[in-house]
Amino acid sequence: MQVSEAILKRRSVRKYTEQAIEQEKLNMILEAGRQAPSACNSQPWRFVVFNEKQAKESFCDAVFTGIYKNTMFAKQAPVIIAVVSDKGNLTSQIGNMIRRTEFYLIDQGIACQNMALQAWELGIGSCLIGWFDDKKAAKHLNLGGGKKVELLISLGYPAEEIPARPRKEAEKIISFNKFQ
Repeated sequence: MQVSEAILKRRSVRKYTEQAIEQEKLNMILEAGRQAPSACNSQPWRFVVFNEKQAKESFCDAVFTGIYKNTMFAKQAPVIIAVVSDKGNLTSQIGNMIRRTEFYLIDQGIACQNMALQAWELGIGSCLIGWFDDKKAAKHLNLGGGKKVELLISLGYPAEEIPARPRKEAEKIISFNKFQ
């Protein structure tokens, strides 16, 4: 599969089969995230992989409660990856302050997109999830030192085909040489 094809055809999957993800494929997905570029090569991420049923279900039961209950669909996925923030090295942190841009969040997004595209190429669906109880996630993982779970990724073989969602027309979002 070409990268352009993966970009055009990848969908956020919310219904998965029970088929386990092969370790070799899971390793490829994680390596795609690990190889992502980052500001000042800070690599501001840690990936906590839940691929054992009991551990995954315990984590999901903790983070998808109350107002976050509608993301409980992820519990059926064979794998959940918790993306834990590391604010990056000193150089990138200075850049964050000067530009008032949290580059570590952008970097994590790039890593997650790499993983989602690699998964899709392997026939594995994913959904990047930002709607969960991050405080309970941090407590569940015993995080300290300013670390935070920023994003979750559910992974599994899609149980259904998902149609394309409408995209804005290029003319409405792209301009050349000036803002329109």
